[in-house]
Amino acid sequence: MNRWDTIPVGFNIDPMKVFGVVEMGGEKVMRISGEQFGGISTIMEFENYHLQLQFKWGQLKWPPNKKGKRDSGLMYYAVGPQGADGGFWMRSHEFQIEEGDCGDYWACAGAIFDVRAKKENDSSYVYKKDGDLFTFSTVSPNGRNCQKYPDAEKPSGEWNTIDLYCFGGTSVHVINGVVNMVLNNSRQLEGNKEIPLTKGKIQFESEGAEIFYRSIKLCSIDKIPDNILNEQRLAK
Repeated sequence: MNRWDTIPVGFNIDPMKVFGVVEMGGEKVMRISGEQFGGISTIMEFENYHLQLQFKWGQLKWPPNKKGKRDSGLMYYAVGPQGADGGFWMRSHEFQIEEGDCGDYWACAGAIFDVRAKKENDSSYVYKKDGDLFTFSTVSPNGRNCQKYPDAEKPSGEWNTIDLYCFGGTSVHVINGVVNMVLNNSRQLEGNKEIPLTKGKIQFESEGAEIFYRSIKLCSIDKIPDNILNEQRLAK
């Protein structure tokens, strides 16, 4: 949950009902109000999986993002203590869920990925399947953010489908059936040593905007599907 000072709110304390289940269109959906920063996490850790879900934005926005883009996020391979990233989230890879930026990558609190990308004139990095290989982490000179390409997000208020494939050290971000990032060599920084990061919890962010999630499905995989592998080969 949110931390406005040096004292975390703690686990399973949600007086504002930031996280809940509501009925929408005759079905049960998860609602995250966004009013406080924080996260809701799985108890179990997962590896080698395909996660599919749908999300859409609500109307509510809260400080400090009241005038900015609606923002949330899907954290995966989340490990270690809660609050390691910014006081709110775990060490993890973030599949960004933000208006106009869905599919972007953020490295959180020691997570590391290699992504083929192009460096833009403003020093940002954009995924490019035949681009140069860059490392992204909180300590990388390249920074911890790589932007997705192409953009396949639907207008705010419509349901979007996310597919996340994780197998071994490779992950693939997919928005509405369009692959917009392939990430390689998942690892984490422990002290001065890099070690593999291929298993962890799944965490959903509350980050200043109301958002709804439905049809959350997760299944084990023994490989990344062939159509996704084709995109992966192009990225090498």
